[in-house]
Amino acid sequence: MDPADDALLRETQRLLSTSLTFAGGPAEVAERFRDALVQAQPGLVRKLPGDAGNQIFLLARALTWLVHHLDQPPLVVSGCGRLGSALAACGVAPGELHMVGAALAESMRAGMPAGAWRQDFDVAWRSTWQHAYEWIQHGEAAAAQHIWTATVATHELRRPDLAVVRLRPTLPMPFRPGQFARIEVPELPGIWRPYSLAGAPRRDDLLELHVRAKTRNGVSGTLVYRTAVGDVVRLAPAEGDMALPQRPDRNLLMIAGDTGVAPLKALLTELADTGDPRAAVLFWGVRNLAELYDIEDISEIARTAKRATVVPVIAEGDPGPYASGVVTDAVAAYGEWSNHEVYLAGPPLMLEATSAALYQLGVAPDHIHHDVPE
Repeated sequence: MDPADDALLRETQRLLSTSLTFAGGPAEVAERFRDALVQAQPGLVRKLPGDAGNQIFLLARALTWLVHHLDQPPLVVSGCGRLGSALAACGVAPGELHMVGAALAESMRAGMPAGAWRQDFDVAWRSTWQHAYEWIQHGEAAAAQHIWTATVATHELRRPDLAVVRLRPTLPMPFRPGQFARIEVPELPGIWRPYSLAGAPRRDDLLELHVRAKTRNGVSGTLVYRTAVGDVVRLAPAEGDMALPQRPDRNLLMIAGDTGVAPLKALLTELADTGDPRAAVLFWGVRNLAELYDIEDISEIARTAKRATVVPVIAEGDPGPYASGVVTDAVAAYGEWSNHEVYLAGPPLMLEATSAALYQLGVAPDHIHHDVPE
């Protein structure tokens, strides 16, 4: 840049920062901004992950980032391109963003006292958005397969070899409850391993992984033993077709083994968040009581759903207040399942044995859903 361009850029940055403060700050502006988008383009907002509170938080963070980095054009261009790629993954078409600039300017103006909104503020925001819009469009057009970076928000060692890890993607990452994503850790570049996502996309942007370490090394060992809050990982787009059925007349049977409870927890959360009236029973088969590492959280989700029940089944030792024995025996003793949609998740041998037992109970193969074991 020549000195004149640099001076104009810094003046634009000053105007954006000053007007953002006068308008009430990033959080207030972001709330009005989202309200304006809901009025103008509700379909656009519905495509973005998270609830209203989470979307407002992300918009506030984006506005702050843009103002603070406007004096670094290569960084802004790159960031807008990545945002465009992420929006494309969410299903947002380039033409759906044409009203965003006007909504942003209006959300700024509406937060200021009468007469405080100036023409130079308006020009600064509209011109900045026009450039950002072009760079976002380039990112959308170039989006073949977006890779997300995510920061570890929490890391809980629930058992000596098992951790529940929550990740916060830098940009919105779409996924449907029941899907999985492939994860890469910095320690092992180029090695991607699939993990089910137990998060709640209607609530927030956190992705929840249930990871059992198979060895001290590898991706699972790294995530369990050598990962801490603040670390960064990479995620590929969500995969898998194990979503809730569209037919509202079929109740649900879910059977999990060990950490296979993660995707079924996501399905249970979706039932609770949407107020789905279908009945759902989740059987969670584990070896002993100590392996019910997430029972409190899952039971609370079931309590908030309209018609959900969780049935832990303990194979060995003292079962405590729960059922004991083989999980398929508990399923058979519980009721009749031939008219249910059935979801399975767990180790490959468990999937095979459970599917065979369900056939014997009269469940048709096309009513049994699980991801293909890898």
